[in-house]
Amino acid sequence: MSLFSGLMAKLTKDQIVAKPGFNRWLIAPASVAIHLCIGSVYAWSIFNPPLMKQFGVVASAADDWTFASVVWIFSTAIVFLGLAAALGGKWLEKVGPRATGFLAACLWGGGFLVGSIGINNHELWLVYLGYGAIGGCGLGLAYVTPVSTLIRWFPDRRGMATGIAIMGFGGGAMIGAPLITYLLSLFYKAPEYLGKVADINLITEGGRRFAEIAGNKTEVVIASVSDMAQASVPGPEGVYVVGTGDTGVASVFITLGIVYFIVMTIAAFAFRVPAKDWKPDGWEAPTADESKNSLITDDHVHIDQALKTPQFYRLWIVLCFNVTAGIAVIGVAKTMITDIFGPALPNVVDASFAATYVLMISVFNMCGRFMWSSLSDYLGRKNTYHVFFVIGMMLYVSIPFIATQASINPGVTWLVMFYGVTMLIFTMYGGGFATIPAYLADIFGTMHVGGIHGRLLTAWSTAGILGPFVITHLRQSSLDSAINSLAQKVDPAAFQAKFGAGISQLQELIAAKTVSISQLMEIVPAGTIDPTPTLYNTTMYAMAGLLFIAFLANLTIRKVESKHHVHNSHPELALENS
Repeated sequence: MSLFSGLMAKLTKDQIVAKPGFNRWLIAPASVAIHLCIGSVYAWSIFNPPLMKQFGVVASAADDWTFASVVWIFSTAIVFLGLAAALGGKWLEKVGPRATGFLAACLWGGGFLVGSIGINNHELWLVYLGYGAIGGCGLGLAYVTPVSTLIRWFPDRRGMATGIAIMGFGGGAMIGAPLITYLLSLFYKAPEYLGKVADINLITEGGRRFAEIAGNKTEVVIASVSDMAQASVPGPEGVYVVGTGDTGVASVFITLGIVYFIVMTIAAFAFRVPAKDWKPDGWEAPTADESKNSLITDDHVHIDQALKTPQFYRLWIVLCFNVTAGIAVIGVAKTMITDIFGPALPNVVDASFAATYVLMISVFNMCGRFMWSSLSDYLGRKNTYHVFFVIGMMLYVSIPFIATQASINPGVTWLVMFYGVTMLIFTMYGGGFATIPAYLADIFGTMHVGGIHGRLLTAWSTAGILGPFVITHLRQSSLDSAINSLAQKVDPAAFQAKFGAGISQLQELIAAKTVSISQLMEIVPAGTIDPTPTLYNTTMYAMAGLLFIAFLANLTIRKVESKHHVHNSHPELALENS
């Protein structure tokens, strides 16, 4: 008990007040370390393919989870991130960053461990509970803790300070993506290989494929060349026995959970808070006259009063729709680039290339967070967001054109253009996250900025649902339409020979994951254009529309009326802040 009491004593806010002469820059490495750990959530798309092949391993089996079911794990984590930040932001102001940081380490690391149990037992709800709910709460607390702390240590450079902290979150996948990819290959076990399709007696029942061996039926999956190119450890195409291999995801979850807990705990114990009335040497807060032509205020708004201002809800829309547009792409990044360029450039866009693409998303996301937030100290927060929305709309609209051209005239040029466009999008996506805390501090003051920021992050929770819902719904609609269209072009005899069933059973075969676009393309008439690259076109147009709405919301943001300031709305608190 004494050990526990001693530990708790070291976590309280009054025990971590920095002594005179403390170097404020020492807070930055701890902040970045925590955000690098939780930022691995942006590498989630690497988990999608193996989670969809837990039984089949090299290809999806009938009982495997679907894309639509696993992509929502990422969404759940983002939802709980926002909820935990909203509820925990005010608690953070009370107990201090060390206590919230340590709790975040327990939740994020523990969430991985619970998720691994769900994967091992093929219980999807446990993965949602562990990684999504428990881990998501850890994400929320770990996200707001460094931001709130750094804003107080750097009142003279708010944009740069938030950029430092949130840069780590954007860069989490830069470390996480190659680490996850390596661990997946390390723990991967190929399923039992029976041979090439031509050498195996295959039958189809209820949409499933079976191999007849010595009079016994064994469920199998058929892995094409493209399937094996996407495997963690490539192997020969052909027939594999369902349930005999291991994607390695459960072991990866266990490893990451332990590593993240250790790193985040060390970082949390490095946090300090500035003493009351502390300020950087030689710096004076801007007066009202100095900031009259901008949104920056030298007053403060109470956390509860902020919810009564139109500025809060307009900023909520700004963040929500900016995040929705970016998160819709990030959550399926690896799948999307494979869909668009895999059919045309299979020797270029393989599993390694796709993993590198996820890594580069992290690099540009991270760089954008520091670059745009620092630039906002000079451009102003409002103008910075105008740049995000105007340029962003043009970029999203250009993606369908690039994808269409890639399907008609395959070439590396279109891949380079796609790469450049999406990377610029991700810099602005990350920049939006890093700039919003400084935007809030400008408008509402720093008194309760951590708590206000936490409540605004409910916009992220909403985006975590809206973005994946839009992209999965529109993609599935496009996918169903493409498969049905291709099936109508296939010779019925060729279809029967390929799948062991007639076209009349198409929907049953689709449900069992026996029919796919890549398999249909092997038997369609010559000259048929692969529709896979265009599966995301409608989604990109929808995202551009959301950015236009966000642009209008940002355009109408003004300074908060004085009636909302603490000295008017909560005079009893004004002395505390004086």
